[in-house]
Amino acid sequence: MKLLSQFKVGERGVVVAVHGEGAIRRRLFDMGITPGAEIYLRKKAPLGDPMEVSLRGYELTLRNAEAAHVEMK
Repeated sequence: MKLLSQFKVGERGVVVAVHGEGAIRRRLFDMGITPGAEIYLRKKAPLGDPMEVSLRGYELTLRNAEAAHVEMK
């Protein structure tokens, strides 16, 4: 198990849990990042933040601070 923020480009995983509280957790859930969702890390910006992921048939850009709340397997 590791956090989405630790993934390398090209890695794929399944969401195990979404940590954090309040607005950040609700925002991640609203974006479709829920337990059981498969996420593929498409690319990272040159300095590593933000990152672009694919899930549920669409692309999403996340900051590392947001990705650090997503536990993957």
